Amino acid sequence: MFAAERRQLILEMVRANGAVSLRELARVVQTSEVTVRRDVRALEAEGLLDRRHGGAVLPGGFTRESGFPQKSHLATAEKTAIADLAAGLVEEGEAIVVGAGTTTQELARRLARVPGLTVVTNSLLVAQALAHANRVEVVMTGGTLRGSNYALVGSGAEQSLQGLRVSRAFLSGSGLTAERGLSTSNMLSASVDRALVQAAAEVVVLADHTKLGTDTMFQTVPTDVITRLVTDEPPPQDDRAATELQALADQGVQITVAGQGGGPVSGAGGESPSAARPPRRDMPLPGQRRTHPGGPGPQPLRSAVSLAEQQQQARVADMRRR
Repeated sequence: MFAAERRQLILEMVRANGAVSLRELARVVQTSEVTVRRDVRALEAEGLLDRRHGGAVLPGGFTRESGFPQKSHLATAEKTAIADLAAGLVEEGEAIVVGAGTTTQELARRLARVPGLTVVTNSLLVAQALAHANRVEVVMTGGTLRGSNYALVGSGAEQSLQGLRVSRAFLSGSGLTAERGLSTSNMLSASVDRALVQAAAEVVVLADHTKLGTDTMFQTVPTDVITRLVTDEPPPQDDRAATELQALADQGVQITVAGQGGGPVSGAGGESPSAARPPRRDMPLPGQRRTHPGGPGPQPLRSAVSLAEQQQQARVADMRRR
């Protein structure tokens, strides 16, 4: 494929989806991420798109937010891996809150198998994913429907969360930095997310690598409130994502990484991964301050392989048809 053809296809994908990761672009045009990065840089110079950490988006600024149809096609493989790993954190009989987003929707699909679970959510998509789970109780907030992401927002949603207490909150957002924490482009969504956080003893952020280093208008969760980040393994050339992960870990955030490659290896302390959870491999990160509940020592980064090669090929074929 000639450079002009590649760039035209890249531009069409970004226009169709609003935002696309470099990894997805490289799969579709069947070239390396290094080549795609050069193409994206050239298209940005022409004012046709904007580069973002690990991807490309339509021209815009802090206030721009893609709708659900666009977000649902962005970093789909990464979101699936993140959801697989995050579901392993949920125990039988827990009460949790799950915020709105395409990654949290993927998580909800996996939570349908957890018996005795109670899920509080402001997301219609999360509730729909759990609607037929007989052993899961779903509690919806009140509020006004925000159609772009199928979430309930406003004072009704916030008031319905007052006095609530659960073990964990699972949230996503538009961007994540060590300096400001999790952020989003919409004021109403940010306000409800803050109310969800106040109801939880621990906060787990689900964010793929394209969101690392991205800062948007409204802060939802400060870094010092985030207990754990579940993300995917950034591409080797993505120094910015690796730097951001290090900075987050230095501030005490536990980092769990879902990988794209490698075989199953025992977890920390020789613990073998269970059949029900994605396999992990240790990725120690120096400077991490959180410790294990049972004693001293750094909490390791972990990576999981949860995607088969056939699934990746099927996604590439599906994107080509689009």
